[in-house]
Amino acid sequence: MGQKIDSLAISKKLSYKNFIVPTALLTGGIFLLNSTPNNTIQEKSNTFFGNGFSTRIDDFTPLVPVAQIYAGRYMGFKPKNTVLHQTVDVVIANSLTLAVVQITKNGVKEERPDGSNNLSFPSGHTAIAFTNATLLFQEYKDSNFWYASSGFVFATATGILRMANNKHYSSDVLAGAGIGLLSGILVTIYNPFQAIKFNRINRNSAFVYPQFGRTTGIGILIKPDF
Repeated sequence: MGQKIDSLAISKKLSYKNFIVPTALLTGGIFLLNSTPNNTIQEKSNTFFGNGFSTRIDDFTPLVPVAQIYAGRYMGFKPKNTVLHQTVDVVIANSLTLAVVQITKNGVKEERPDGSNNLSFPSGHTAIAFTNATLLFQEYKDSNFWYASSGFVFATATGILRMANNKHYSSDVLAGAGIGLLSGILVTIYNPFQAIKFNRINRNSAFVYPQFGRTTGIGILIKPDF
């Protein structure tokens, strides 16, 4: 009976509407890949911002929504989860996003606009930014819609700055945004670690960590107390 209730709860939370925007962004990025319009948009971006434009702000904007997730409760907004479960969501969602991005980059091998390497598609910065913005939205949307949505401002700014820095095409940014949205949505709905209680009574512990190098993915250590 418990399984039926859980399945019913998930089905109510998840519908095809959840996937419309991320699917549209990902599809748009794929269609623009290696196309004339893609190159034209990048040329106009370079003209607008200037060929010598350079900033590192886009290295930090993807993490602003993470800070907002933790800061929201101190600003009077009611989060859905505890700090520990928020951390679990952040680690899992970002690890999933990084894994998908790295696999795709190494499979597509698109050259960056500035010619620095062939890991342009999709934009990892944009994907992480939209992942965290989605987690922020899911965490506070029932408490304060505008605060919950504010993370997408930083996520959009990240994508624009990646193009301004001549590191990514519009196709890379759109695909990254789609991947980030999907990752954030799936983790907040299907997160299997929500059942773990982090307190002194229930001593079950779980440690989730990203893996990089030869093996890219998510590592999980679970220590039950029998």
